[in-house]
Amino acid sequence: MATMRPTRSDLQDHELPVRAKLAAAWTSFMLLYVYVDILGLYLPGVIDDILAGIAWEFEISQAWATGALALMATPILMVLLSTTLPARSSRTTNLIVASAYLLISVGNAVGEAWTYYFALAVALETIVLAVILRLAWTWPRSTSPSTAQDHAPHALQARRPTAACDGTPRPCLAARRPSELWSRQRDASNLG
Repeated sequence: MATMRPTRSDLQDHELPVRAKLAAAWTSFMLLYVYVDILGLYLPGVIDDILAGIAWEFEISQAWATGALALMATPILMVLLSTTLPARSSRTTNLIVASAYLLISVGNAVGEAWTYYFALAVALETIVLAVILRLAWTWPRSTSPSTAQDHAPHALQARRPTAACDGTPRPCLAARRPSELWSRQRDASNLG
């Protein structure tokens, strides 16, 4: 007796919600952002500069550490905000923050000695930020609840026509079944 083997077409591919995609993209961006900085510690002289109180041309101080924390915390918080803010606020926030981080990513690489390393880092971060911008820009729109309810078949079954089929205020006797009412209302909405 032969057993059935699953084929590649048996795999299910469910569409992820845009919020989950945004959270995944911000997580990817944050990991790139952190690892570019961590691997940047291996550049010759960087550790010596840090021990001397200098980080990327800046004196290490409380103000510097606060600014660095803010730069790191923003993408981290975007993972949370992308999933918890209302859709309109989340979309706007993602568009603004991703646009700002495009500039920050490019600015972080300006004047660095390891051109190929930082060029690749900026390219990868830019790709992820472009995905975030595209997801936020093309956020799916929904129909208004009243419109969706008016076109739902179950809502039509409970209603009785209030006007005649010819437009007069008397009841329409021709549309007694819900399927007929549905097709008549659909046809009328296509005309208007």
